[in-house]
Amino acid sequence: MHTRLLDRLPPVSTLGPFIALIVASLFFASQSDRFLSGQNFSLILQQVMIVGVIALGQTLIVLTAGIDLSCGMVMALGSVVMSKFAVDLGINPYVAVGCGIAVCAAIGALNGALVTRIKLPAFIVTLGTMNIAFALTQIYSGAQTVTDVPDSMMFFGNTFQLGQTAITYGTVLMIGLYILTWLFLRDTAPGRHVYAVGNNPESARLTGIATGKVMLGVYMAAGLLYGVASMLSVARMGVGDPQAGATDNLDSITAVVIGGTSLFGGRGSIVGTLIGVLIVGVFRNGLTLMGVPSVYQVLVTGVLVILAVATDQLTHKKG
Repeated sequence: MHTRLLDRLPPVSTLGPFIALIVASLFFASQSDRFLSGQNFSLILQQVMIVGVIALGQTLIVLTAGIDLSCGMVMALGSVVMSKFAVDLGINPYVAVGCGIAVCAAIGALNGALVTRIKLPAFIVTLGTMNIAFALTQIYSGAQTVTDVPDSMMFFGNTFQLGQTAITYGTVLMIGLYILTWLFLRDTAPGRHVYAVGNNPESARLTGIATGKVMLGVYMAAGLLYGVASMLSVARMGVGDPQAGATDNLDSITAVVIGGTSLFGGRGSIVGTLIGVLIVGVFRNGLTLMGVPSVYQVLVTGVLVILAVATDQLTHKKG
């Protein structure tokens, strides 16, 4: 009976972050009466929805033992492209959004091609495309924020009432994407191939898995998700901001690692990433309610990611 109960429990990589999330929430609830309000929880979800979607793409890449430093800048480029296409060129807003997402997917495909075809390290490739995306964003926008965005592009920033709490459509979209990605990785052959390639690419190749196609698909899917994050960025801020995404690459990696996904690949879960995103959001929100300066929030986030990476390293060595 005891063994059967243990088998039903979530893996330690997910259970540990979940316990940390509960402990952090209880601590901040004891420090601020406002923390446990429905409106505050909605605010936390709004604050993390962009990074949350970026972290989805980052998770797919980290599961294959890669990493993507370009995600934040790619997201910023996508947001500028879709907003300028709609505002300056007068293109239908829905078509403009599609163009922005396509640009992000194209950069994802470029990353994947360089990693799989030329065998360049993912760290170096995405460091290069991060700078390229940043430069293109500044050049195309003239380093100016794009304003007067059509109302239809701000739909996911709008809210609906659930009881007494206002919830944005963007947070619903984020949660929906997490559910779809979780089902994809758990219940489909391509999803299981992602884990197999991350765990041991040579063994995966010998079993007949087209490892190159899997890797390319992962980077393209990540690019698509960064494009969706671009759309959410425009919807939430109401502008195309060329300065957006400056820290989103590190925030997404932090969420993925805190959520228990191994940097060595082949081990981790989408549920863990969502918990990691929420942990980062809860800490920043709770510290803000306590009146702690933002610089200390960054300090706490840094400590969290080092602890998570150290735990991953020790677990990997033990395995």
